[in-house]
Parts: sequence; C-alpha cells; structure tokens
Amino acid sequence: MTALPTGVGTGIGSMPGVDAPETATVINGELDLAYLGELPGRGIGADMIGRMAALLVDMPIDTATWGYRLGSRGSSVARRARGFLGADLDAIEEVWDNAGFIGTGRPVKVQVAGPFTLGASIELVNGHKAIRDRGALRDLVDSGTEGLVEHVAEVNRRLGATVIVQLDEPMVGAVIDGTVPPLTRFDVIPPIALTDVAEALRSVAERVGVPMIVHNCGQPRWDLIEALPGIGHGVDVTRVLGDLENLDRVTLDGIGVLIDRGDVLVAGVLPADREDRRARAETVATGLAALTDRIGLPRKVLAQNIVVTPTCGLAGAAPDWARTALGICARAGELLAADPQAL
Repeated sequence: MTALPTGVGTGIGSMPGVDAPETATVINGELDLAYLGELPGRGIGADMIGRMAALLVDMPIDTATWGYRLGSRGSSVARRARGFLGADLDAIEEVWDNAGFIGTGRPVKVQVAGPFTLGASIELVNGHKAIRDRGALRDLVDSGTEGLVEHVAEVNRRLGATVIVQLDEPMVGAVIDGTVPPLTRFDVIPPIALTDVAEALRSVAERVGVPMIVHNCGQPRWDLIEALPGIGHGVDVTRVLGDLENLDRVTLDGIGVLIDRGDVLVAGVLPADREDRRARAETVATGLAALTDRIGLPRKVLAQNIVVTPTCGLAGAAPDWARTALGICARAGELLAADPQAL
C-alpha cells in the first residue's frame, strides 16, 4: 500500500459556499495534497451523511423528521446526493485537466462518514438509531465499504491520481462510551466495545486498500488510535500547542506512540469556524517542532510523520478564512519538510 504523503498541508473536507468549480479551484490552487471538497451549504444530501448516501450500495437513505433515515429504492435524497457528488467530481476533473495533473499520480483525498458516525446519525425505518441494531450496523459497514471501493476506482479513473481515503468519525467516542443520544430516554443505546470498533475500521481499510486516515475532531480517542496501527489519525492539537508545558501523560503518550510506530499524525492546528488573524505558517511549524521536542521525538518526524490541517471542516468559515487557512497549512507543511532542524 502506498504511504500517506507527509510534510504537506491539506483540508478536512467541507468548504463554505455552493459553487463546486470555485471550490475545486481554491483547494487545488492552495494545496499539494488536494481533496474532493464537500459543500453542505447546498442542503440535504450535500453534507457528510449525504455524501455517504451517494455511495451506499443497496441501502438508500431518505429524510426523516430529525434527519436521515434508511429508505426505499428511488429515494430522492440518494439521487440528490449522487448529483452533488457527480458535480464535485466533474469540477475537480476539469481543474486537473486544465492544470495537466491527470494521469500524474498526484495525491488526492476523498472523505466519507465512517460507519460508526453514520450508524449513530441515521435512523432505521422504526425510528431507532441504526447503531442500536448490530445487524444493521454490519450492513452499513459492508455497503459503505463496497461503495467506497467503487468511489476510489472512479476517482482514480477520472484523475489518474493516488487516492487517499479519510473516514470521518466525530461520533466514534460516543459509540464506544454508550452516550449516543437515543430515540427516547428509555431506549438506551448500549456501547460498542473498542475492540469491535477497531476491528471494523481495520476491515474497511484492508478492503479499500489505499492509504487511510481516521479523523475525529472531538476529544482524541488515544485508546482507539493505539488499536489502529498502519492508519493516519486526524487529531485537534490546538489545545496541545497552546499549553505545551502542561501536557498530560495520556496526550504525550498518545502522540508519542502514534508517531514512534511510524504512523502519521494529521494535526489540526487552525480553527475551522473562525478567523485567527495571528496565525502564520511559521508559528504553526515552530509549534509542532516544540511539540515533538516536548515529547522527546527527533525533529525528522516533522517531515516524515505529520500532515497539517485545520481542526475540522471549513463549511462554517468565511470564504476568505477558508482559503487563508488552507494556504497556511500548505506553507507550514512545506516548512516541516524543508528543514525541521531549523525551526
């Protein structure tokens, strides 16, 4: 399996606005590790769950009172989601064609909702969360993986790219801890063992067969990260960088174990929802250097084991900050790759 590119910056997934060609132009203009943007501002079918609705095989998703629900064939939501995905693919293909990138093997990242966040976000026909039904969850894992394999193949066919997959799992901690909000207070959703979660995510990675990142913009789950070697992990490190002198042992050990075993830390270093006028690529790079020094890791890991990103998707950001944040991440990645010892 091809390794994840490192010493680069990228984005998490979502972007502001509704214009797919403009979004593709911004992303590919700012980043060496480009990605297929998501535009939730377009409405139902365009968000993280909608993107997965476009990929599920023989499990159509429709809308319900409180969000998404497994539906029947011919679902208008599934058709709408596939239309948005097709428009996004058309937009990036045109940008790559104009830039001469097609067929070069340039890396590109695609993002989809991971199976546990998907299961915790959609309802079954009876109104219960899908995560409550282990059989339904297995079906979501299998259907999503099959659709993801087809998606990767289509992106590769269109772009001739090295495809990287990011599984977005912001709710995985609630799944493991048994705190997913139920239908009613009497309908408790039991936790799913960490070992079962890790096994399912490993199976997705193995079946898709391309470099993979698991991203969680919530509280880092170092226990899950430890159980998933060979995968990159997206972690919000803004609090860490702001208080290096008082890092707790769990965080120190978590980051140390991840990098020391040769895996990639996808470090969320910039706020996703608001502008930070003090942010500079140089301060981001020196902060990450100070972090590795504090943990006791050699500076070479900055070039070999770190990707720089905002903390989460940029859909809630102003367009100017979205562009600026991507540019800062890209430049910070270049600084990490160029001469880590000079930071």
